[in-house]
Amino acid sequence: MDDQLTKVLKIVAIAMVVAFVGWAVYEKFMVGPAPGDFAYHAANNLFEDGSYERAADRYRAALAEAPDHLHALRGLARSLHKMGAHAEALALYDQAIARAPDFAGTYANRGILLDTMGRHEEALVDYTKALQLDPSLADGPNWLTRFLRKQAEPPPTVADRAAYLRAELAKPKGERVLLLPEIDAQQRSYKQ
Repeated sequence: MDDQLTKVLKIVAIAMVVAFVGWAVYEKFMVGPAPGDFAYHAANNLFEDGSYERAADRYRAALAEAPDHLHALRGLARSLHKMGAHAEALALYDQAIARAPDFAGTYANRGILLDTMGRHEEALVDYTKALQLDPSLADGPNWLTRFLRKQAEPPPTVADRAAYLRAELAKPKGERVLLLPEIDAQQRSYKQ
């Protein structure tokens, strides 16, 4: 009986490996990347290198090729935010949220933008929503991500900023300190 069970398990294991390899080959060679993906990935690399204007151009190219490319839309919003085009970035974040209202990263990024714009109460609402949708945002980037970014210390997270804003907004208006440029500049945007 053990020999039959062993044979069945071997057959099942081989079938699973063949199915996985077949799927991988199909995905790679038959389906290929979706329209706009090459430009999107190039834009992400430029964004990580700090070339925000060039990244924005590549995100726009991805959107020209695939107008429904949600990741490119989010990336363009992040780039515009970094370039100081806050109103345009805000409109794009609003579009991204309308198209995918359950993605926490977009709320987190819109919160960072609103915070930058001095709209702290609205930022706190977005931070809170982002944390409700994905509590893991409170953890911040993992050690590998920080290593690749050359960040020895974890940057402030959405949860850190939300707690800070909550405490400051509870104070009388004259006692509030809502902007901490050195610390605020360390906060990183979220991407998928």
